[in-house]
Amino acid sequence: MKILAVSDVPSDRYYEYYRPGILDAFDLILSCGDLRPEYLEFLVTMARCPLVYVHGNHDDSYGRDPQGCICADDSIVTVGGVRILGLGGANRYRDGAYMYTERQMKSRIRKLWLPLKKHHGFDILLTHAAAFGLNDFETIPHRGFQCFHTLMDKYEPSYFIHGHIHRNYDFRVPQRDQHGKTIVINAFEHAVIDTKEQGI
Repeated sequence: MKILAVSDVPSDRYYEYYRPGILDAFDLILSCGDLRPEYLEFLVTMARCPLVYVHGNHDDSYGRDPQGCICADDSIVTVGGVRILGLGGANRYRDGAYMYTERQMKSRIRKLWLPLKKHHGFDILLTHAAAFGLNDFETIPHRGFQCFHTLMDKYEPSYFIHGHIHRNYDFRVPQRDQHGKTIVINAFEHAVIDTKEQGI
């Protein structure tokens, strides 16, 4: 499966300078949040493949969710046999619909015990925020969640795909990293993933 992951800012390659057919190679699009509904609707229309998303911390300002897309927040969505666990939102630094403390994020994860059991884990952890200490920033708004480490350590998903950490803020932030058996992808703007490398 070939996946296009997007987050935070529209990619000129797939929007402003879109060329017919450029999205045909993808089997799935994953959005990590903070992208306007119109952009996601454009992608899902032109790509003709499923688009699964979670909310970013700014998504409550857009007024609506994208049409024709699948929200994975607080659930496990299966596409082409790939199990995607979605946990949108960021570290709480102000009031907002998609802002969470560490304790609140842990509570969301605990409520997923039945889907996790039913699906025998998951293949992709799809979030907006990063994991604590794993290419996040020290400032509270961009600090990651410790409980994402717990999820990866217990279930060993093939991928952890997140946004929120703008790579143009710090050129040293890598797009790819590793946590145990899990490949970590920062989807800021866009990232292309071929799941063959992980055997899924």
